[in-house]
Amino acid sequence: MSRFSNKTAIVTGAAGGIGEAYARALAAEGANVVIADVNDAAGTAVAESIGGLYVHTDVADPESAANLAAVVVETYGSVDYLVNNAAIYGGMALDFLITVPWDYYKKFMSVNLDGALNVTRAIYPHMTNGGAIVNQSSTAAWLYSGFYGLAKVGVNGLTQQLAVELGGQNIRVNAIAPGPIDTEATRTTTPKEMVQDIVNRLPLKRFGTPDDLVGMCLFLLSDEASWVTGQIFNVDGGQVIRS
Repeated sequence: MSRFSNKTAIVTGAAGGIGEAYARALAAEGANVVIADVNDAAGTAVAESIGGLYVHTDVADPESAANLAAVVVETYGSVDYLVNNAAIYGGMALDFLITVPWDYYKKFMSVNLDGALNVTRAIYPHMTNGGAIVNQSSTAAWLYSGFYGLAKVGVNGLTQQLAVELGGQNIRVNAIAPGPIDTEATRTTTPKEMVQDIVNRLPLKRFGTPDDLVGMCLFLLSDEASWVTGQIFNVDGGQVIRS
């Protein structure tokens, strides 16, 4: 398939896990894929393996996001798709909103919430032919999960607000809210017993995988979703039922 031939897609946080799965799937369908991450070794390896481009990018830093935009435009001319996937997750602190150290909280939110806005602000002027943005949310937005869940509530709101602001430029903005996904980050962050309990409660009694999310991401970026914007789509094995 080649739905994305001659198109350019940026995927943040694509040095591993879900972001890497998105990047590989886009490359397999013909896109020029840009890996934007802070893990230089892993990010470069992924980019080289798919014939893409790696750009060191701290999504929380406006100058770094501006550099990402400049490098991509110099290389490919414009941008068609942006996937805001980067987040502090693997190895994140497990704490409460009322006790998490303030400096850690601010750093966490600067990446997990503000990062999506920061990169969007840098990239959207170069989406000169319209395009699509997919933000990475989580079912944590509807479940108790402290500051992680709060960040994902923010991502949902950001998605809806940006959809309105960018719709006039034919840029669609949607979000994917995964349930529990079997990645190294999840295995290092969530206690095994807790993960098993979550899986046992799912209508579909298994952990999700990054590949389970790929179809939704590609659909939302593609022309098949040309009249879909401002929506948050759960891909979660039935974890959250929303009316």
